[in-house]
Amino acid sequence: MKIIYGTSNKGKIEQVKEYLEYKKENIEIVSLIDIGFDEEIVEDGKTFEENSLIKAKAIKSFCDKNNIHEIIMTDDAGLCIDALNGEPGVYSARYAGDHAPQIESITKVLNKMKDVKDEDRTAKFVCVLTLMMPDGTIKVARGETLGKIVKTPGPLGKLTYGPIFIPNGFNKTMNELTDEELGATHREKALNQIIKYLKEAK
Repeated sequence: MKIIYGTSNKGKIEQVKEYLEYKKENIEIVSLIDIGFDEEIVEDGKTFEENSLIKAKAIKSFCDKNNIHEIIMTDDAGLCIDALNGEPGVYSARYAGDHAPQIESITKVLNKMKDVKDEDRTAKFVCVLTLMMPDGTIKVARGETLGKIVKTPGPLGKLTYGPIFIPNGFNKTMNELTDEELGATHREKALNQIIKYLKEAK
């Protein structure tokens, strides 16, 4: 089985490929680069679900025009902080401006939360995956990782907001946890639902 994963983000692609290998799923992941997709997608949805669907429809249109008949999977993900009314939410990737360095995004969040008490620093990472079959059938999966925002960042790298997010049940930031410690992330939780649907649809 082949799936076009609607992203050019090499990190996301590798994460999904590694997880599918770990689960021993016989699914080949190809990227937008692999199919020659070079169109700009305007993600102007108000929710993760809307943005993920916008991407799926745009890629499906491109595939139809280019005689490509594969399953398409798209995602939209971000950090939602309760004390900031769900911010940065769908704007997570561009919260401090397009292509802003990781430290700027983190700093903006921490500055906005400088007066927020420890017990009110709850947050969650969200990932929504949209699966579009060649016949246009759509399935949507949502995964979440609950936790809280720390006041002092941990090591940079990996997830943009990973250095300031501690998942529930741990005393280390998300970026400091091994895959074994963390278990399934929000993206992998959503991916598990997608895998289940694909098996049922066979």
